[in-house]
Amino acid sequence: MDIIKKLWLKKDGTVLVIVDVQERLVPAMEEHIRQQVINNIRTLAEAARIIDLPVLATEQYPKGLGATVSELASYAETPIIEKSSFSCCGEENFLNALERKKARQILLVGMEAHVCVFQTLLDLQGRGYQVHLVRDAICSRHKTDFLTALESARLAGSTVTTTEMALFQLLLKAGTAEFKAVSALIKNR
Repeated sequence: MDIIKKLWLKKDGTVLVIVDVQERLVPAMEEHIRQQVINNIRTLAEAARIIDLPVLATEQYPKGLGATVSELASYAETPIIEKSSFSCCGEENFLNALERKKARQILLVGMEAHVCVFQTLLDLQGRGYQVHLVRDAICSRHKTDFLTALESARLAGSTVTTTEMALFQLLLKAGTAEFKAVSALIKNR
């Protein structure tokens, strides 16, 4: 794939996927990092509403890890997809939802970077999706695991991006109503 095409994130055919940001998992993350990650995911999800980008969310074994945190639960446009496999692609409902959205690119965020997020990334790449991993909207309990997930994501052929970088790629230009609304979100994060 041409590297420039791979790096461009296009609104048409992109889905924001929020992986396992759950009540009992979040407290295991460092406090200042988890709040930054949740704020960035919320910014992406609010922007997704503004620019009409589909949002899917998953929960890993919610009986044990609880529901998606309240700050993010309302952003998924379909019911939150429960899973027991670490990779979201191990759940048929997730794959069907992506197919219904006609997804080609995935904007991937969530917890933990080196487990569910990374295994999802590998499976999505293997299925032909172009994954944009948002480095400031993922985390792990340990910094080494987080950094290893980033390095491995690049090796797997994914694009590593940031919240702001992704949003401005999706917007493409200034001066629109969408730009003004999303710019306000970015300024207030």
